[in-house]
Amino acid sequence: MTNTAHLTELGHSPDALAQRQADLLALLRQNAPEVLSDNQINIEKLKELLGQERIAPAEHYELNWAGKTEARREIQKTSSHTLRPDANNPAHAQHMLIEGENLEVLRVLQKSYYGKVKMIYIDPPYNTGNDSFVYPDDYSETLDEYQKRTGEKSAEGYLNKQSLWKKNSKESGQYHSAWLSMMYPRLYLARNLLRDDGVIFISIDDNEAANLKLLCDEVFGAENFVSQVVWQRSKKGDAKTIANVHEYIACYVKNRSFALSNGNWRQSKEGAAQVLEKYEELRSAHGDDHETIRVEIQNWFKQLGVGDPRKAHKHYNWSDARGLYFAADFAGPDDGRASRPRHDIFHPVTGKSCKKPSTGWRWDEEKTKWALAQIPPRIHFGPDETTIPTRKSYLAEIDSEPYASVFYRDGRSATLEVEELVGKGCFPFPKNRDVVAELIKLVTLQDSIVLDFFSGSGTTAHAVMELNTEDGGNRQCISVQMPEVLDETSEAYKAGYRTIADITRARIDKVIAKLKAEHPDKTADLACAHFTLAPSNFKVWRGDVGSADALREQLALFQSAEKAGQPQATDAQTAMLTELLLKHGLGALGVHAVSAPKQVAGVTVHRVLLPDDKHMWLCFEPYTDALKDEIVKARPAQVVLLNSCFVGDKADEQLSNLQLELGAPGRDIGLTVI
Repeated sequence: MTNTAHLTELGHSPDALAQRQADLLALLRQNAPEVLSDNQINIEKLKELLGQERIAPAEHYELNWAGKTEARREIQKTSSHTLRPDANNPAHAQHMLIEGENLEVLRVLQKSYYGKVKMIYIDPPYNTGNDSFVYPDDYSETLDEYQKRTGEKSAEGYLNKQSLWKKNSKESGQYHSAWLSMMYPRLYLARNLLRDDGVIFISIDDNEAANLKLLCDEVFGAENFVSQVVWQRSKKGDAKTIANVHEYIACYVKNRSFALSNGNWRQSKEGAAQVLEKYEELRSAHGDDHETIRVEIQNWFKQLGVGDPRKAHKHYNWSDARGLYFAADFAGPDDGRASRPRHDIFHPVTGKSCKKPSTGWRWDEEKTKWALAQIPPRIHFGPDETTIPTRKSYLAEIDSEPYASVFYRDGRSATLEVEELVGKGCFPFPKNRDVVAELIKLVTLQDSIVLDFFSGSGTTAHAVMELNTEDGGNRQCISVQMPEVLDETSEAYKAGYRTIADITRARIDKVIAKLKAEHPDKTADLACAHFTLAPSNFKVWRGDVGSADALREQLALFQSAEKAGQPQATDAQTAMLTELLLKHGLGALGVHAVSAPKQVAGVTVHRVLLPDDKHMWLCFEPYTDALKDEIVKARPAQVVLLNSCFVGDKADEQLSNLQLELGAPGRDIGLTVI
C-alpha cells in the first residue's frame, strides 16, 4: 500500500456523473451481483433479470424538448472553479452565502456536499416572458476566452447582465425548451446533493408548472412525487376572465421510503399552542378543580372572535390530571361488520354495564382494559351507565396535523418584511419567510443542511436563522445567488445596491444583527461566511493539446500545481486551503474549523479537525527536514503539501524520505502532494 496520494483532478471539481455511476454500480453489486463481471454490466443478464416487459421499446413515454441532449452534456461537465472566501469572514460561521452562477456552484459543491443536504428550497424564474434566466452554460473554453467573448464583467468587476443573461422571448420558438434546458442540469446536480431522506420544494406558477412536474418525474422519479401544494397569495386579482391568485410548491423526495420514515411531515395545529397555554394558566389558578376549569375555558372560547384560530379547538373543554381533552366518539365505524367488539364497560360510580353503541366499540377488549388501567383513565364516562362512554382525545397529544395541499398566505406581508430590512421597492415579490419556515420545520432535523440556489433576497437563510433561534436548532443554510447587475433606474440601485447578491447579503447581515440584539443569549455564534465563485487556484490540465510541443509546455507548467502568485501570502493560502478542503470533501466552511495557522519548524501549518477527531495538516511554504520531525511527532492523519514546497537540488530526495518516514510501520500518516 502506497502512502502518497496525488489529486488528479486539480483545478477541476469532481465529476457528479461519475459519482452517480459509482453509486449505481454499488447498488447493482449489492442487489444483482450476477449482472456484473469484471466491473462490467452484462446487459443480457440484466434484461433477463428484469423481464422483457421492463425493457422500454424504441418509442416510449418521456419528456423531450429541443436542446435536451445538450442539457444532458451540461450534467457531465466538470468545473475549473472554486469558492473564494471573503477576507473579512468571521473566524467561525455556520451559514454560507455564495455569489456566483448557480450551475457552476452546484458543480463545485458536489464533492463536499454529495448526499448531505436534508432540504432544498428554490424559487426559480417562472418563465413569464419578463424574467431573464438563460445562462451561458458553456464553460469549455478558457476563462480568458469566455470573458472576452461575453464581456462577463463590467469595468467595476460586476457581472454584465446584458451579455450574461438573455431574455427568453415567447417569440423565440423554443420558449419552454430554453427554460427546461436551464432547469434540467441544476435539478440533476441538486438531487446528487440530497440525503437519502432529503426533500426538495420548488415554487412555480402556471407558466411552467406542468413542465416542471414532468421534469421532476424524470430527475427524481415519479414514485418520489409527494404533492403539488397550491398557495393562494391573495384574495382577489385583476383579470378579464379568471383572477389568478395562486401559485404552487412542488415537493419531491430523494427516496420515498427514507424520507417519509425519517421526516416529521406534520405541522402544529394553528392556535393549539395558545389554547394549551390558557389551560396551563387556568390549571395554575384552580389546581385539580376541573369543573371550574371547564366553565372558565368554555367562557374564554365564547369571547374569541369569529375566525380566531383558537376557536377551532373549542371542543377541547374537558380536563383531568393528564391535560385538556375532547370527549371523542368511541363507537366503531358503521361498516356492517357484526363482529365489532361489544364487551361490557362498567361505570366507575354505579358499577353497572354502560350503554353500548349500535355499531359496537372502536377498540377491542384488551385495548379498552389498557385504557381503563391508565391513571387517569383514558375513557370518559357520563353521569351514569345510561350514557355511552367516550374516549379522551388530548390536545397536547394531537396538536399537529398533516400539511395541507391548499393554503392561504397573503404575499404582501413578505414584501413589507423585506422592505423593512433592505429598503422600499428594492426587491419585488419575495417569498414569505413564515411559509418557508413551515416547510423547514416540516421535514428537517435540528442539525440539517438547507440549500437554496436561487436565493433572491435571502428568504430561506432568514427562515433558517429565525427557526434556529426559536427551537435551539443548529441547521446550516447554504445560499447561492448570482451577482446580477441591477438596473440603474431601479429603487435598489438608488439605495446603493449594485447586484441582487448585494441585497441578499444585506438582508442576511441585518437579520443576524437583529437576532443578536433581540436574543443575545441564543445567538452568540450566529454568523454567515461569504464566498465568491472564482477560477481554481490550481492549474487545469488541458487534455485536448495536439502537439508534442504543447504537451511539453503542459508538463513544464505542472512542475508546480498552483497558479503564478504568492502562495506564501495569507489570502492566497486561505483561498488554496478552502479549495483543498472542498476537494477533500470537508466543505467550504472547513476553513473555519481550522485552528489559527501555527508556526511549526519555521513553516506556516494549517491544521484541520477531521470528523474522526484526527487532524489534517496543510502547508504551502518551502519544506524543511525539521518539519518532517514535527509531523512524525504530532502524527496527524493526513498531510497535504504542494509539490513546489520541495525546492533545491535535494527536492526529490526530501520527498522520498518524507514518504518513507510517514509510511513507516505503525505510523501510516497519509501524504498528498499536489
